[in-house]
Amino acid sequence: MRRLGILLAAIAVGALAFTAVGSAGSTRTTAGHLKHVFVIVLENHSKNGVIGDPNTPYITSLANTYAVAGNYYGVTHPSEPNYVAMIAGDNFGLNSDSPNNRYSAPNIVDQLEASHHTWAAYEESMPSVGYLGDYWPSSSNPLYASKHNPFVLFDDIRSSPSRLAHVKPYTSLAADLNGPEPSIPDFSFIVPNQCHDMHGGVYTPVAPDGSDGSPCPYGSTNDDPNDAALKQKADAFVHQAVQTIMSSKAWSGNSAIFIVADESDYNGNAQNGGWADPSGCCDSPFIPAGDSRVSPTWPGGVYGGGLSPAIVITTNGPRGYVSTTPYNHYSLLTTIEQNWHLGYLGHAGDTAGGVLPMNDLLAP
Repeated sequence: MRRLGILLAAIAVGALAFTAVGSAGSTRTTAGHLKHVFVIVLENHSKNGVIGDPNTPYITSLANTYAVAGNYYGVTHPSEPNYVAMIAGDNFGLNSDSPNNRYSAPNIVDQLEASHHTWAAYEESMPSVGYLGDYWPSSSNPLYASKHNPFVLFDDIRSSPSRLAHVKPYTSLAADLNGPEPSIPDFSFIVPNQCHDMHGGVYTPVAPDGSDGSPCPYGSTNDDPNDAALKQKADAFVHQAVQTIMSSKAWSGNSAIFIVADESDYNGNAQNGGWADPSGCCDSPFIPAGDSRVSPTWPGGVYGGGLSPAIVITTNGPRGYVSTTPYNHYSLLTTIEQNWHLGYLGHAGDTAGGVLPMNDLLAP
């Protein structure tokens, strides 16, 4: 990912118009038990650059039809700490994408397995089940990157063959969702490759037929030709993924699909570590002025991941609804944990810090 980043050493560490508006005072305060939860993670684009953009008509149609977290933020910058925050409730003080970072902290897999819930991660262009390489096909042409696969960064998953068997190429999704009930995960974490998630940076074709979206150069500004192409490819991926889920055996009972971006736009703003928007909420980290994790000219303050798109599709939840309550990736984790009574990890469940479950986006 493009940034003025600081690679840290390997360490072990223990959210157009809508027809209805909600807020913290909304009457939509409870949600029914979710049978299946799907999380689809996109990359590096702000809410206003995606929802309502002419290059993302399908994503926009989902936003208009279902529910939107209108004030949803990445936890921080850059990518990896956001993915880690989604499954462990903390960024553990890291603000880098180093493939060498390792985490020994408890994570959602520990919670799910302890409560007898099933799970799977589906990573597009990951070449094999349980793949532990940092890139594929190469670091210079990275369709797949481990910084977007938080599961393989946690020691207690990485070291377990039985757990790695749940970290699969995206091509396994459709068969799993239409197989016998034990094959349908309660929790599914879906990550497109870097040509289909709006990230970019792949300059050489990989699949001869272009089905993987390659090549996909970085965009320089919002909706320039490269950026428009990235959004169009992401829109097509989301269309296919959502239709796969909603036409499967898994789309039953009270289930939900969360579509989020890890963080907002990169624009080369050196003061912010290269990022356009460092705003945040809900326990985003406070980073002191001049901290090397950001920039010598960083003025100090909350270093959030910026206002990002977050759409929630449900079988039984609200339609045409936008919440104004501040949320971030900790809120997403809190929602899942509360739904299945898993307890809370890290900042998840910290209501005093503003980390609230996204129940208004789920309740009928």
